[in-house]
Amino acid sequence: MNLHEYQAKSLFADYGIAIPKGQLITELSELDAAMQQVGGDAWVVKAQIHAGARGKAGGVKLVKSGEEAMQVSQSLLGSELATIQTAGKALPIHSLLIEETLQIEEELYLSLLVDRVNRCHTFVISAAGGMDIEDVAETSPEKIFSVSVDPTVGVMPYQCREVAFALGLKGEAFKQLGQMMQAFYKLALDKDVSQLEINPLIRTAENQLVALDAKVNIDSNALYRQPGLVAMRDFTQEDEREAKASEHQLNYIALDGDIGCMVNGAGLAMATMDLIKLNGGSPANFLDVGGGATPERVAEAFKLILSSKEVKSILVNIFGGIVRCDLIADGIIQAVQEVGLNIPVVVRLEGTNVELGREKLAQSGLSIISADGLADAAKKVVEVAKA
Repeated sequence: MNLHEYQAKSLFADYGIAIPKGQLITELSELDAAMQQVGGDAWVVKAQIHAGARGKAGGVKLVKSGEEAMQVSQSLLGSELATIQTAGKALPIHSLLIEETLQIEEELYLSLLVDRVNRCHTFVISAAGGMDIEDVAETSPEKIFSVSVDPTVGVMPYQCREVAFALGLKGEAFKQLGQMMQAFYKLALDKDVSQLEINPLIRTAENQLVALDAKVNIDSNALYRQPGLVAMRDFTQEDEREAKASEHQLNYIALDGDIGCMVNGAGLAMATMDLIKLNGGSPANFLDVGGGATPERVAEAFKLILSSKEVKSILVNIFGGIVRCDLIADGIIQAVQEVGLNIPVVVRLEGTNVELGREKLAQSGLSIISADGLADAAKKVVEVAKA
């Protein structure tokens, strides 16, 4: 789950990480009061969407008067913004962050990630802040270094000193970096964070470190123990179908093809999509209904698949282990009758009570195509989609 910049900065402030003075507005009538609250004679207007590279897309503007601030705010608030990180999709702008301007002496990069290879948290640091870290890694990899955190002891002081020396920091900024790294690690553990990022982390003229931007990603699997963060979730920034799927404990990702897929198990779902591609088709989605699929969940899964107008056929590939195949067949029949399908459905069932499940599908009177094996199912679903 992603957070908006203003939400991420609120968390940063709770953990003692310095942030610019700022005010959030959701209506143009709030702009004047926000500017007065922030103070100064120049401000930064930031569109709040779940994406980076907003500045390059025109979503972050420096303004030097109330009139200019109103013009920029009018153009942004209520509009949509697409960046290189939104995959061509424009996200709605429902709020703006009005921030003070700061004199920047140096821009740095700091992030903390869950390192699945080394099974720990890892800091990624660079003296080339303010740039896309991917570009830095490609053109100047020597400017990026990482520090792994041993989970048994946490962030050690010597690691903070090594990073500060590597960045060339001195005085108060040197001290602040160590405090920031400790705060980052505590925040990540407390809030089940999968990624924390500041780009840029600036050093001001007063030799102070300030998080000019903020990015926080929360582990969605841990949301059940983070009710405060769940309340921050902005569904308008997410794919509507993916958000609806999460409500029914379905793992759904929209794709660009025309063959709907309903599978139990992520690995089996990936194999199913591979076979569809191998046979010349293109999956319209990734959809894992899970090991505990119920008739009701199967019905919701069908509705999700059909929410895409591009779908021309559907492949249901279920291995009945935890859930019996006859119950899955009941769910498929119920869903087809409830949704009123008018496109071909190919079903491959294997596992517990598979013969009973196939018998129920055959006797349902519905135009459901049975398949013998996954390869046969993939071939049939591609054929009916093209037909």
